[in-house]
Amino acid sequence: MKRTLLSAFIASIGILSSCNNSTEVKTDSLTAVLTAKQFDSTVDGKTTSLYFISNSKGVTAALTNYGARMVSLMVPDKKGIPTEVIVGFDNIHDFVSGAERYFGAIVGRFGNRIAKGRFTLGDKSYQLAINNDPNSLHGGPTGVHSRVWDVQQIDKQSVAFTYAAADGEEGYPGTLTSVVTYKLTDANAVEISFELKSDKNTVVNLTNHNYWNLNGEGSGTINNHTLQISAAKYTPVDSTLIPTGIEPVAGTPFDFTKAVTIGARVNEENAQLKYGKGYDHNFVLDKGITATPQLVAVCTGDQSGIVMEVLTTEPGLQFYGGNFMQSKNTIKTGGKDDHRTALCLETQHFPDSPNQPAFPTTVLKAGDTYKSTSVFKFSVAK
Repeated sequence: MKRTLLSAFIASIGILSSCNNSTEVKTDSLTAVLTAKQFDSTVDGKTTSLYFISNSKGVTAALTNYGARMVSLMVPDKKGIPTEVIVGFDNIHDFVSGAERYFGAIVGRFGNRIAKGRFTLGDKSYQLAINNDPNSLHGGPTGVHSRVWDVQQIDKQSVAFTYAAADGEEGYPGTLTSVVTYKLTDANAVEISFELKSDKNTVVNLTNHNYWNLNGEGSGTINNHTLQISAAKYTPVDSTLIPTGIEPVAGTPFDFTKAVTIGARVNEENAQLKYGKGYDHNFVLDKGITATPQLVAVCTGDQSGIVMEVLTTEPGLQFYGGNFMQSKNTIKTGGKDDHRTALCLETQHFPDSPNQPAFPTTVLKAGDTYKSTSVFKFSVAK
């Protein structure tokens, strides 16, 4: 099916060419080559592949079932030129072995940090792997980002990934079955829907971990992007990035209630910025948990004019400004993942929620189904 989709992907965008199972995507300033063959492999005894989805307007995306992750998303800039807005690799080997394990991935079972890798559920305590000393991060070293998911190609615009994490996997209780569906709508929006079910009480906090550069992958800093977040409060952290409570953003560098350039205050003398080496904090969304996705953030590329609106049913948004990027990886465009050349906007429940009763619960009871939807919608600035 993915070969048929590759043909549709090529036909839909006009500027693409195919040779020896290779797809070359060109923009005004970027050249990226995605070869399906470079994703045809075996990881932990399961087959990995590359899958394409596209909409009627020629917007295209590529995904792999390794980590149920997005590999590429081509959206038009202010000149109508397709632009690669996702930072990552062009082959399965680098996703498996590269220094950055979370490019584009679904992370969990528990995205973000759990203090000292410990939590109590009912009358039992659990100890998780410590992979972000002294805490557990993104479900541990072999979280769902490192697993090969089953795939269902729904249609040319949608693909679903399913993974059943065994009871006790990475220390978490219950067999957790996760279904993550990506849909590329004709409104130039990527809808990411989560459906989770466990046979035992457990804790869950799955999210997508795309690294974005709205000027195009490899185009330089994201500090000149503008960002607005509908959050009057955030969760400040200690020196290990574990939340210490909830505080107002007013009067701090974390006030994004009005659009501001990301780099405008990132170098201010501020303990929170020092702890995160910049922005790496959870924002408490004004809307709280909602039944349908609501607009919570708007980010705009200063050069491309590409606008990304973020909508979600989740109560929190982790804004990470690429502070720990260290030029260790060669990305699709052939350059390096330099410091602050990508940002993440991770829709989520709050970090360390299992240990913080004042936060919205992340407990999923046995037999219940948890559903969540986040949307990343693209347009150009007027």
